[in-house]
Amino acid sequence: MQTAPAYTAVAARHTLQRPDPPPAPAKPQKVSWSPDVRLYVQRAFEPDNAIPGIDLPMMQEKLKVVITQAAETGQLQGIDWSTYPLPQDLIKADRDQTAIYGVQNAILANLNAPAYPQNDGVYPPGSVTKKRKNGDVDMMDPEPREITPPWKKKDTKGGLEDRITGKNKNKSKKEKKAEAVRVHDLGANADVLEKRRQRFGLTTLEPPHFLSSRDESPEPVSTGPLVGTCQKLEKSYFRLTAPPAPDTVRPLPVLEKALNHIRSKWKKEHNYNYACDQLKSMRQDLTVQHIQNDLTVKVYEAHARIALEMKDLGEYNQCQTQLRALYKSNLGGKAEEFTAYRILYIIYTCNRTDMNNLLADLTTADKQMPAVEHALKVRSALASGNYHKFFRLYQDTPFMGAYLLDMIIQRERIAAMAVICRVYKPDVSLHFLAQELAFHGEESDTSDPDAGPRQCLDFLCQHGGEPFVERKDDGDVRFATGKAIAVFEGAKAAAFRGIDIKGQI
Repeated sequence: MQTAPAYTAVAARHTLQRPDPPPAPAKPQKVSWSPDVRLYVQRAFEPDNAIPGIDLPMMQEKLKVVITQAAETGQLQGIDWSTYPLPQDLIKADRDQTAIYGVQNAILANLNAPAYPQNDGVYPPGSVTKKRKNGDVDMMDPEPREITPPWKKKDTKGGLEDRITGKNKNKSKKEKKAEAVRVHDLGANADVLEKRRQRFGLTTLEPPHFLSSRDESPEPVSTGPLVGTCQKLEKSYFRLTAPPAPDTVRPLPVLEKALNHIRSKWKKEHNYNYACDQLKSMRQDLTVQHIQNDLTVKVYEAHARIALEMKDLGEYNQCQTQLRALYKSNLGGKAEEFTAYRILYIIYTCNRTDMNNLLADLTTADKQMPAVEHALKVRSALASGNYHKFFRLYQDTPFMGAYLLDMIIQRERIAAMAVICRVYKPDVSLHFLAQELAFHGEESDTSDPDAGPRQCLDFLCQHGGEPFVERKDDGDVRFATGKAIAVFEGAKAAAFRGIDIKGQI
């Protein structure tokens, strides 16, 4: 058995020549510019071709992107540089395109104003009284967004890792510049190039339409108002997510007929869901066509009256806000009626700031209008605590102002009872309270003299006054005011505590 050798065999070297070094990398060939490219660059820097608002660094950066893109895509020799747009022209075209998108987005945002909840579609039977007639009649939502929790959101910048490692701060200027070039490098990926062309509405590297004399140049984008062609009288309201097609929008003559149709149907059926939906659709058609005339005022006034009759203050406030701007444009309409409504509405909301601003805007001629004068008297009576005058004015309210006063009549009756309990002692007659608080029963039943006192008694019992009602031996019903002071003072504080209104102006 042989033993293993005590050394390791190594092959002997037969030459002293060193191995050949690896070949040196080939130097990039210098791109030579053709005379057309040089003339193109020269034209870009001529003072006569300068555009205000586009400085030299912006133009140089755009010029570099254009030439680099053409060189890397192999089109440097194939482009007609004598007609190709200058870099400042390309920058201006990009800005105009961005402005067009901004206008379209603003129109869509205005059309997609939030719709507030509506009341039931069936008009409540018996709720329309003889003294409250709709003046407009006599004249003949989105899906909820998905909310992403903060811990599931992708940290794109400024994350914890970047703050610890200082990655963003350590980027040199060269790296940032190289990254900008890579962003604009469209030749590296054909898909990116095609997407960018589609984004800016370009299919080739031909000049934009304003510099091209070819027939196949794209038409300029129109930013004017839409002109509808739809001939339907009835059209449901849909919230817009894109500019509507002309065949889905009704023109002005059709909208005029549609308004008369809606008025007639409301008078017959009193279906609020239908009327509100149709009027919102009309308002949308007017908005997308930029129509502001007497028909626009009539549509908003009709919708405001119907919403007020149904006590839908959300829709009423949207219409009232638009009407204020339309009246300032002198487009006609019932400015006196809706100015009075606004005064009564501010009384309802107890907003002193809005009331002071409104009073400051009223002219002497406005204050002399009968409906506005009546509303100002209501405000004065409530401000001075004269409940007797207020209830007399309540019974003689012009137009549809009684619908707004109905919203405050209960709390004003409670406030009046708090005053009566402090002044009249030890008791008062129930008939006296019914007369002072404007309880007169239903207008359809004027033959029953006890209808008003019965309503007054129900009111007192609803607000904790039942223990203080006494019937005397002679049959007269009296109310112990001296004992009921604390009850109605507490009810008054609760009635004026706060008001929550959707769609408030």
